[in-house]
Amino acid sequence: MSKRDYYEVLCVVKSATDDEIKKSYRKLAMKFHPDRNQGEKAKEAEEKFKEVKEAYEMLSDSQKRAAYDQYGHAGVDPNRGMGGGEGFGGGFAEAFGDIFGDMFNGGGGRGGRGGRQVYRGNDLSYSMEVTLEEAAKGKDAQIRIPSWDSCDTCHGNGAKPGTSTKTCTTCNGMGTVQMRQGFFSVQQSCPHCRGTGKIIPEPCTSCGGQGKVKRQKTLEVKIPAGIDDGMRIRSAGNGEPGTNGGPAGDLYIEIRVKDHDIFERDGDDLHCNVPVSFITAALGGEIEVPTLQGKAAIDIPEGTQAGKQFRLRGKGIKGIRSSYPGDLYCHIVVETPVKLTEHQRKLLKELDESLKKGGAKHSPSGESWTDRLKSFFS
Repeated sequence: MSKRDYYEVLCVVKSATDDEIKKSYRKLAMKFHPDRNQGEKAKEAEEKFKEVKEAYEMLSDSQKRAAYDQYGHAGVDPNRGMGGGEGFGGGFAEAFGDIFGDMFNGGGGRGGRGGRQVYRGNDLSYSMEVTLEEAAKGKDAQIRIPSWDSCDTCHGNGAKPGTSTKTCTTCNGMGTVQMRQGFFSVQQSCPHCRGTGKIIPEPCTSCGGQGKVKRQKTLEVKIPAGIDDGMRIRSAGNGEPGTNGGPAGDLYIEIRVKDHDIFERDGDDLHCNVPVSFITAALGGEIEVPTLQGKAAIDIPEGTQAGKQFRLRGKGIKGIRSSYPGDLYCHIVVETPVKLTEHQRKLLKELDESLKKGGAKHSPSGESWTDRLKSFFS
């Protein structure tokens, strides 16, 4: 059976660019991929996949394409010394890697063609406790984290002094091995040397053949003003080291803000309960309240009720992403006197009788409460 025109196989015109040919090939390769076609359609899809593969091998190579355009199939016939042989080389391998490379090099591994797999190091997490004041104002801190340093005994090569490493015979020092799976050649990390390309016959006793030892190192950390509980600070490159020269991971410092004795934070706002004597609540007066910036004064109006809220603008916290600081909300808690003397009890009773004679005007909530009770029970 005569071969179909390669341009027709790839569904492109003869003047198609390299990118258009590659794009069309990738679409067709996915469509006829054996893993996507099972059962009755498997054999037909397999033949079309081979046909698409062959067409792309020829048209993705500029010299072969020129020969094909001039002489047709005869110009790239391997029996005439013009064409390429079977396999996964040249342009096909490049496009094949674009489509399936992530499948074969998952888990963060990277590497050049035929080279050792390179892996990024793992990220580390560190929990840091700060006070509310430190979170509001920011601070410079020092933390100690685990670090990997080159082994002083073997100078980083992992071999016992006086000995040396040997090239892995399984992968010939490449760190990867090829495995055939049907039509595909799958590259994976060498199971013998674990991707390093080297074997250590006599490991260093100080580091166990790793070439590195774990130590503690001190790291300077800047806590930005306005940081909140649960936020994280990223310290690039201070995680675990990579494998085979891969980049180190990152360190994430998670902030935990300690509970405060007075204030409770809600975003950029602060809340606090302010105890007030019932005399001050009744007669009014000025009281002092704490803020993160110092003391502030509040005028308590005559007849202030429990639960009354006073707002101090700008006395909260200026968050990391905020343009203005939040507010401080002071919630009034009217204190009931305790451990009264007999004389004090007598005075309170006299006050109570006097208030009752005055009627509802001394108890703004009492009358409405009584009306609600009558309505409820009726």
